[in-house]
Amino acid sequence: MEIHIGDRIANVELVSKDDNKVVIKIDEKTYELDVVMAENGICSILNNGKSFTAELKRAENGKKYTVNTAFNSFPVEIVDNQAKYLRNRRKDDTDESQDRIYSPMPGKVVKILVDKGTEVEAGQPVIVIEAMKMQSEYKVKKTCTIKDILVKEGDAINSDQTLITLN
Repeated sequence: MEIHIGDRIANVELVSKDDNKVVIKIDEKTYELDVVMAENGICSILNNGKSFTAELKRAENGKKYTVNTAFNSFPVEIVDNQAKYLRNRRKDDTDESQDRIYSPMPGKVVKILVDKGTEVEAGQPVIVIEAMKMQSEYKVKKTCTIKDILVKEGDAINSDQTLITLN
């Protein structure tokens, strides 16, 4: 998952957790930590014999926090796969120069609703993708022609893979 800390974006992966012992990877660097969550959002972290204390204050939606340490305060946002997917979909909704249909995350092609050469109207669905146990219809933003279909029904797809090209 991504974690935004101020202007910095960190890729964080939980490698293992056994009671208070946590192994995480931050931007490919591994950390072995001893983490204790106390009451009221206070977190005690032991890393290589050094002790750190942080206060976590959750914002309204539960994925944004303010992290206070002894000398600094940081805005933090947790961006999981679902949030990335929704952000990319919103970005696509404002992009009128669309020349392709792509999936912002890995998934599976469920149904292709058009053929190569088909003229489609703005807002018409052209493909159905399943990702994270949800099916989504992908629609064209403007009237255009289907130039090419690069996948078939049942295909597994990658994040940012072009599925259909448009004229």
